[in-house]
Amino acid sequence: MRTLPRRILMTADTVGGVWTYALELARGLDEYNIEVALATMGPRPTRSQCEQAAEVANVDLFKSVYKLEWMKDPWADMKAAADWLLDLENRLKPDVVHLNSYAHAALPWRNPKLLVGHSCVSSWWRAVHQSCPPSEWQEYNSAVQRGLRAAELVITPTRAMLDALNESYPGCVDGRASVIPNGLDPDSFSPALKNEFILTAGRLWDKAKNIQALVDIAPYLSWPVCLAGEAQNADGSVVAALKQLNCYALGRLPPENLRRWYACASIYALPALYEPFGLTVLEAALSGCALVLGAIPSLKENWNGAAVFVNPQNAFGLRDALLKVIADEAYRYRLGRAARERALQLRTTLMVEKYLDAYSELLSGRQKKGRAVGA
Repeated sequence: MRTLPRRILMTADTVGGVWTYALELARGLDEYNIEVALATMGPRPTRSQCEQAAEVANVDLFKSVYKLEWMKDPWADMKAAADWLLDLENRLKPDVVHLNSYAHAALPWRNPKLLVGHSCVSSWWRAVHQSCPPSEWQEYNSAVQRGLRAAELVITPTRAMLDALNESYPGCVDGRASVIPNGLDPDSFSPALKNEFILTAGRLWDKAKNIQALVDIAPYLSWPVCLAGEAQNADGSVVAALKQLNCYALGRLPPENLRRWYACASIYALPALYEPFGLTVLEAALSGCALVLGAIPSLKENWNGAAVFVNPQNAFGLRDALLKVIADEAYRYRLGRAARERALQLRTTLMVEKYLDAYSELLSGRQKKGRAVGA
């Protein structure tokens, strides 16, 4: 019989897919009367994000603007955030601490903790730059190693991401890891009448998404390319160059608006160099889009047989693949149907069940340890 928590303290950032993941998981946990105290770092949640959180009955939102560990010179903020988080634990008395970043796992938490590795700078750098991170990232690497070693359980959304952690930080995970794929509610997404355009979405400024390759080939495509998402980095330091013929920047869209774009898009393209899971791909697949994706391990793990894969370093190959999908309506329809069928295997309910097992494992392990100490 599972031992379930009554309250979870969960950290999250507001920059990328972790926000979507955290709210989706919390929404699923509400079915089990589990409260979630969601502590955010990074940029302050937008008005739209606050409204999203308010719609999830079991979520209490605790906001901060402390820098995230991958940002420039974050360490003073990381120390302040550590004090804030430990104070939240002391006041809220959660049963489990669920961390969606690395460094704070090494804090002296009173309660059992799990750490979810959504991505990391080391594996990102190798994928984008084909080299190891430079020396200025050594402090970050050390903080990640300490966090991984301190976590009682490490979870990743794909086997590819777990392999990346083991490669980047050998010996830091050992046998304390498991893979739990992210999930979404299929009822939140549905195909509509498809229109003749290509969509991509997410952190457009992130070089790992390789959106620039899509922008560069846009003039050579017969359909327009629409880009949904932020063009500027969270710290304001990087701006993606998105101006190009046949290319249209939509900006950051509220979730309900983005769902309408997914529903109408015929093709979703993400020629990623690095993507530990790809929630936007799942959103597009649930919306019946034909998928054209970078041929990287994580995306092939999730979408093999349900997408067209391209070498993300080959712009001509990306162009040719998109032109082929554009030209053949029946082929496009088959791809969209295959993507949706695969996406239905990545449901919120399945994700929640596996996290409940993980929380129960943590709580049972702590109880056994307590009995052993008291024996």
